[in-house]
Amino acid sequence: MSPPLPEDLSDVIRHLVASYPREGCGVLLRAGDSGPWRVRPLRNVQDELHAREPVRFPRTSRTAYAFEPREWLGVLMEAEARGEYVACVFHSHVDGDADFSEEDRRQATPDGEPLLPGVSYLVIAIHSGYVRDVKIFWWECGFFRGLRVLLDFESIHPSKIP
Repeated sequence: MSPPLPEDLSDVIRHLVASYPREGCGVLLRAGDSGPWRVRPLRNVQDELHAREPVRFPRTSRTAYAFEPREWLGVLMEAEARGEYVACVFHSHVDGDADFSEEDRRQATPDGEPLLPGVSYLVIAIHSGYVRDVKIFWWECGFFRGLRVLLDFESIHPSKIP
């Protein structure tokens, strides 16, 4: 069974569409197993990393994302203070598929085990500024499982997101 998601993903989608043609990213925070969800967009600093160290960071924000470390630490501290936990990391794939790429897997399991145990990953494919596909991935029995998230794509056209 896939991990839970909030019913309303419009804040996630709004952030990812606004980030196009760069990958957008952030986290979904939750207060307890049945508490309210909170969307926390994060700044993608991949281009800055690439500009500083192109050999170590060969990808740009068109094909990768990286949280700004101080902002990420701040989110973790804020979540703890509010009694929340990171339930899901989300990011977009620009003009590509909503699959959990080899790079996504490498980042999520750098030593073969989850860097963020119990955290799922939501990948949203954005093509020309429009949502094309949405999938959720989670670690189970030693590998990532994935499932398409069914959404009414007509209702999430950028002009119709409240």
